[in-house]
Amino acid sequence: MTSEASVRAMYEIQSESQYGSYIYLDELLESSHGDEEIRNDCEGIVGSSRALCGVLDQVRTVAPADSTVLIEGETGTGKELIANAIHAKSARRIRPFVKLNCAAIPMDLLESELFGHEKGAFTGAVMQKLGRFEVANGGTLFLDEIGDISFQLQTKLLRVLQEQEFERLGSTHTRRVDVRIVAAQNQDLADLVANKRFRMALYYRLNVFPIALPTLRRRLEDIPVLIAHFVHKYAGRMSKQISKITNDALDTLMGYAWPGNIRELQNLIERAVILTNSDVLQLPPLRPCMLSRTKPVTLAEAERDHILKALNDSNWVVSGRSGAAARLGVKRTTLMYKMSKCGLQRKIQYEIADRRTA
Repeated sequence: MTSEASVRAMYEIQSESQYGSYIYLDELLESSHGDEEIRNDCEGIVGSSRALCGVLDQVRTVAPADSTVLIEGETGTGKELIANAIHAKSARRIRPFVKLNCAAIPMDLLESELFGHEKGAFTGAVMQKLGRFEVANGGTLFLDEIGDISFQLQTKLLRVLQEQEFERLGSTHTRRVDVRIVAAQNQDLADLVANKRFRMALYYRLNVFPIALPTLRRRLEDIPVLIAHFVHKYAGRMSKQISKITNDALDTLMGYAWPGNIRELQNLIERAVILTNSDVLQLPPLRPCMLSRTKPVTLAEAERDHILKALNDSNWVVSGRSGAAARLGVKRTTLMYKMSKCGLQRKIQYEIADRRTA
């Protein structure tokens, strides 16, 4: 049985035995109480799927280390929430968490946003301005969509990462800062490097601890509790009493491809709450072309699924004659690198007997 089918079956059995054709949203929220520690550690992050728990394990591991983190994942997968969680679990949590979407700032203004400027540094600079690096001093600076930074500005950013020093625009005075960088990108930065759109030196400086966020399509078991969470959030704001969802509605949401990931689900549930005038959630129409699409839509997802199948078939044994690496025809180190890149984290076992007889 596929993970999608098993999740559907679990909630269908529960609802039919107790509530007929409905599923009560409070029951969905209560079913996640066993994951209270995760929610307390990482505020705003909802779910308990293996894929998400693997990411949260990485957050707990890297947060105290003060190292640079590179978060990669599709739009809407929660990169800012993960960055915030890293800051909240670090020793810098009492200092500022400053965020900047590099794609949202015009290129000719981005340098000033990052490093600040002196009065008269350029036309329109009528007063001194602190950049995000100075504002974040002692804390964490989250640079979202870092791949959109110009090639020229990447050189200056690399210097700050290496030396923790810079000059404001229009100034010759060198300033030192103590800032932790958490960067994010919705594309593969390695591909941008290969296409000469991102500096290799900066990529390796950012890629100290990579975290790959799973798509919502890889977190099917989290969809019911996410629905309940967002209904509770928006119904409360709108003073509505929405207590249940039909099996058919849940089936529809479980079968949707979610190209916009959690952000798309959140927006859809908000729209649904607006349209609902009873205690049963009413769904707006979904794009038919995105319904019941269960196959991977990208090469990276296909590779991840293939690796995951080999790991499951070998009981997550990596090395040895019957290990996942042998099944895939790759070296153990190559497989472990790909597992880390795909966000497949689990205690690795080794077949000692097979290794001795190999």
